[in-house]
Amino acid sequence: MKFNLSQTGAFEADFEYGKIEISSNTELGFRPVQLLVSSLAGCSGGLLKKIMEKKRITFDSIEIEADIKRNEEEANKVTKIAFHFIVYGNKLNQTQVQKSLDLAVKNCAMIHSVNSAIEVVETIEVREKQNI
Repeated sequence: MKFNLSQTGAFEADFEYGKIEISSNTELGFRPVQLLVSSLAGCSGGLLKKIMEKKRITFDSIEIEADIKRNEEEANKVTKIAFHFIVYGNKLNQTQVQKSLDLAVKNCAMIHSVNSAIEVVETIEVREKQNI
């Protein structure tokens, strides 16, 4: 990976999917903490999706909510991230979905990369599909 300081003051990197701009100024790019939390959510959420599909658990969608705790006295470092997964579908089995999340977290490289420095908590619930 290669990151370059752009004319705007944001750091830029080009990846297969496209360019990403990183800055503490939200008008110039993604904030580093947003990317940190996004990488954890994307890794664990992607694995949850894959595991549920392999187990043939039929679902409509997955939402992930994140709550972040920071310590302002220590460079505003992230100390805790609580992820709440909501899986939508018809007649989902809470136990099966919970076991799928447990397996996803166990195999998520991003969570394992930070778990000695950041407390990561995951909860999950199932909700009936809403017909609109």
